[in-house]
Order: sequence, then structure tokens, then C-alpha cells
Amino acid sequence: MLDRVRTDDNRFRQTFVERLGALEQIRSQIYLSGTYVRDYLLSPDSALAEQAGTQRARLSGIEAETRALLGRYAASLDPDEREAFQALRTEIDDYWHALQSTFDWTSKQRDRLRFTFFYEQLVPRRTTMLQIADAIESINQRGLMRAEDRFRASADNLRWSLRATFGIALLGGVLLALGTIALTLRLERENERARADLEDLSARLVRAQEDERRSLARELHDEVGQSLSAIMMEAGNAELADTPPEVVEHVRSIAATAEKTLNEVRNLALLLRPSMLDDFGLVPALNWQAREMGKRNGLDVRLFAGDDCDDLPDEHKTCIYRLVQEALNNAARHSGARTVQVNVKNAGDRVLFSVQDDGSGFDKRTVRGLGLLGMEERVRRLGGNLRIDSAPGRGTAISAELPLP
Repeated sequence: MLDRVRTDDNRFRQTFVERLGALEQIRSQIYLSGTYVRDYLLSPDSALAEQAGTQRARLSGIEAETRALLGRYAASLDPDEREAFQALRTEIDDYWHALQSTFDWTSKQRDRLRFTFFYEQLVPRRTTMLQIADAIESINQRGLMRAEDRFRASADNLRWSLRATFGIALLGGVLLALGTIALTLRLERENERARADLEDLSARLVRAQEDERRSLARELHDEVGQSLSAIMMEAGNAELADTPPEVVEHVRSIAATAEKTLNEVRNLALLLRPSMLDDFGLVPALNWQAREMGKRNGLDVRLFAGDDCDDLPDEHKTCIYRLVQEALNNAARHSGARTVQVNVKNAGDRVLFSVQDDGSGFDKRTVRGLGLLGMEERVRRLGGNLRIDSAPGRGTAISAELPLP
């Protein structure tokens, strides 16, 4: 739009300058032609023949130039200039016809008519043509003013267009920002709901897992354990009866196998969920876990826990037991630790516990196993926070803080 406005303005101004120049040249030619005719009419008779040829040639050249200027002006004529321009062209044609007729006069006609022609024909016609040229120039000036008005109108339109474009862009940006904010907030709310649903599902899964482990441990201890104990008792009775020696050997083998299976079943039940966690509390369960890890893996587990830790809610006891169990298993399997220290403290409004080993450690920025994720999930579900401090070559320290209801 700006390029179009500039182009139109330059074109209008160039057209005005060309028209103004053409009118000025037409005026000059008319003045010059009048001067030539005046000199011819006032020249002495002795130089008449010489003056006639020279002045007629000059006037012919001026007439040709004038008609060329009129043709060039007519090419860019405005509609409101047509009438005045046609009157100017008619006057100029009559003017040239009148001037050319003077060269056909005889010496006596020139002496008799020259003053009358000069004052009654030449001067009035020239004045009329100049007045018409002035009228055309005035029309041309008004055309330029209209062009400038159009230019100002175009500039105003451009200004309003720019303002409208800026306003639309600003409004669009504001609407886009508001829409983006609304969408982001909605996605955040949906994400929060999804996270809450996932946490609730995770809590249900953990509770279901613990319940299933408790049930399975009870079944193994009560049903399978009692059945194996009955087999051992029957084998003992059969051994005391009057039976052949070869049968006694088989009965003893059956009893030994049943005793071994019973021990494995009891260990499996205790690993699933030690009954002492439900029957006696957290501290005895942790002590049993420490002894078992020492027997199986040679770990020196040192437990520091107060008796008030047995008064914790069931979910907190289960969480701490599972975290200690996972930390001890990781220390035995991955770090090559020899000594592990476990601390559990009931601080009244929260529970503090930590597990620290002297193993090889790991880079916590690159190592992130399912065990650590499960520990974080358990702690976060109870509203606590878990901290892991480890580095290659300097062991691992896992600590957590659980708020109490």
C-alpha cells in the first residue's frame, strides 16, 4: 500500500510538472510568434521581401512545436480540462491562421491594416489564449490538489490499515496467549488428576500386594507347614514301629526331606511377610531381617531403633520394613558392602530412618533401577521424601522422612 501511494504521488507530480512545462512553452511560443509578426509588420518596405520569408519560416517552426505540445498535453488530459483545452486549441488554430494571412498582404495592405491587425487581432487573440492557458493551469492546479487530497486519503487509509493490522495482530496474540494459558491450565488439571489416580492406583496395588503376601505367608505357614509337620510326625512313628531296616531308611529319608522342605517354606513365608511384623512389631521384624541377611550373605547389619517405633501405623511400619529390605538386598547384591547401619527414630510427628553401607556406591545420575523407584513411590505415597546420597567408591546412604498422621 505504501509503494502504491508513493507511486501514485510521484506519477501525479510528474504529470503536473509536464503539463505545467507544456503550458509555459505554449505561452512562450505565442509571445515569440507575436514578436515575430510585430517585427514583420513594422519592418521597412525595403526589407519586406527578406523579412517575409524569414518570419514565415520561423512562425512555421513555432506553429509545429506548439501543435506538438498541444498533442502531448492532450495525451494526459483530465475530463474537466477538455472544454477549456478545446477552446485553447481552437483559438490557437485561428491565431495561426490569422498570422499566416499577414504574409499574403501587399505593401499597401500592410501599411493600411497593420496597426488595426496588431491592436484588434493580434493582441486580443494573444490575450485570450493566455487567459485560456491560465484557466487550464488553474484546472491543472486543482487537479494536483485533488491528487494531493487522494494521496492524503491514501496515507490515512494506510495509517488506519496499519492500526487495524496491529490491533488485529495484538488481539490475536492476546487471544492466543489466553487460549494457550487456558489449555495449559486444563492440561495441568488433567495431569494432576491423572497423577492422583496413578498414586491412588499405586497405593491400592501396594496394599493388595501386602495383603496377598500376608495371606500367602499365612497359608504357607499354617497349611503347608502343618502338613509337612504331620508328615514328619508320621515318619517318626513309622520309624519307632517294628519295621524292616530297609523301610526305616526310606522313612528317615522322607522325614529329612520333609524337614528341609518345612524350613524352606517357613523361610519363604517370612520373606513374603514376616508374621512378627504383624504380631510383635517393626523392631523385631527388622532384627530378624538383619540376622537373615547376616546368615545368607555375611553382612554385618547393625540396627539402631527405639521401642517406640513399634507404635507406628501399619502403613508406616510396612513402608519402613520394605525400604530396609530393598536397601539390604541392594547392598548385598550390587555394592559388595560388608557393614550396613540401619537407624530408625520416632520423632513424635514424623519418622526418620536411614540405611548406610560401606560398599562401592554408584552414580545416581545414571543408575535408576526399579527398586529405587519403588522406594520413592512408597515414601511419596505417605507424604514423605526420600534422599539418596551415593558416589562411586564411597558407599551409599539412603534416608527418608515420613510424616505421622
